[in-house]
Amino acid sequence: MPDTSSSRSGGTLRIASGQGFWGDLQRAPIDQARLGPIDVLVMDYLAEVTMSILQKQKLRDPSMGYARDFVEVVTELAPDIKERGFKIISNAGGVNPEACAQAIVEGARARGATGLKVAVVTGDDLLGRLDDLIARGVELEHMETGEPLSTVVDRIVSANAYLGAQPIAEALAAGADVVVTGRTTDTGLTLAPLVDKFGWDWADWDKMAAGTVAGHILECGAQSSGGNFTDWRKVPDMAGIGFPIAEVAPDGTFVVTKHDGTGGLVSRGTVSEQLLYEIGDPADYITPDVVADFTSIQLKDEGDDRVRVSGIRGTPDTEFLKVSAAYSDGWKATSTLVYAWPDAAPKARAAAQILRQRLDALGLEFDEVRAEIIGLNALSEVTEEDAVAEADLDEVQLRVSVRSQDRAAVEQFGREIAPLILTGPSAVTGFAGGRPRPSEVIAYWPALIPKSEVETEVRVLEV
Repeated sequence: MPDTSSSRSGGTLRIASGQGFWGDLQRAPIDQARLGPIDVLVMDYLAEVTMSILQKQKLRDPSMGYARDFVEVVTELAPDIKERGFKIISNAGGVNPEACAQAIVEGARARGATGLKVAVVTGDDLLGRLDDLIARGVELEHMETGEPLSTVVDRIVSANAYLGAQPIAEALAAGADVVVTGRTTDTGLTLAPLVDKFGWDWADWDKMAAGTVAGHILECGAQSSGGNFTDWRKVPDMAGIGFPIAEVAPDGTFVVTKHDGTGGLVSRGTVSEQLLYEIGDPADYITPDVVADFTSIQLKDEGDDRVRVSGIRGTPDTEFLKVSAAYSDGWKATSTLVYAWPDAAPKARAAAQILRQRLDALGLEFDEVRAEIIGLNALSEVTEEDAVAEADLDEVQLRVSVRSQDRAAVEQFGREIAPLILTGPSAVTGFAGGRPRPSEVIAYWPALIPKSEVETEVRVLEV
């Protein structure tokens, strides 16, 4: 058995990030588990749009609705979990954590890894409760517009409350080796094992904030170890990038690092950029467990891919949980045409105008029609300098996108764009993907729900 004592030297807990989103490097969690000592492997799979995608999968097949990639990873690592002495925590359960946990049990048995305990956390899924909640006066108002959910409830495809760290800590206390949840805060995946390991008081707000900040640094995978870094040229061996690890002490201070010999970079810069990622008010980072003050964070670059984090302060949690709901909001389609020299950009712009005139002549209604010349005005408006530069372009890609509540209008757009090849400006050299098909637009609905309305349950399965 490998010596894992170094992972607990000085009583620290070594928590490794293995996934920053659904679709991240699948080899990363395997490397995290095998290239050096760790105590906990945390894997974040869920973005807001991911929940609606998983819900659609579950509607088509009740056995689906979770990140199947995660099951493959855990199945491969199943023999390592006991041998190397670490635990795995993930929100990969999506909208069907029970099925995910059962698939892990079956996969572990197939690998002969008996003796494992797989815990599943449920209670976040509100989809089947929406009518009852609204009837009892829980409006689930949109956090930005104040509009009640009742205005779109008939189009809701998913609705999940963000759970915190407490049910995960409960699962760990029950002896779980693997914990699978649905919609849990990314930070809760890291905070829970710290509470379990060190026995932190849930009302010790500074320690709750410290564990939350550690989780925030780990949640996006390699984004804090050199990936997506502004000074990307300074990052060595990005092809072999190592994912971050937090070595957390009982007092809540911790060091961000990575396994020796891996690529990437852990520096004050990489950690700082991740700390600023998706935080809103830095003095008021609200989670189900604590309100963390990111302005209190102290960073010290110790060199050799080690950054010390300390000084973190927190205040009491709120009475609410955030709800991430998604609803159907019409249809969309996108298609592209490539135009060649001479006058590539003017040709593309003229083609877009011709297409719009034809759509208007048919009386079709669209919520939005966007025509973009990739590399010229896809992200910003064309300036006079850009217009001058157009003459130097040998080729451009015209991308046209439409959105409408009327699926038939979007379908007709798909029929109208290909004819531009022979009925518009000359020199179309590429038409990608054939006739575009309508795809459903899924809109985001953020809301708050009283914590008293959400009950969690932890169930432990044994391999």
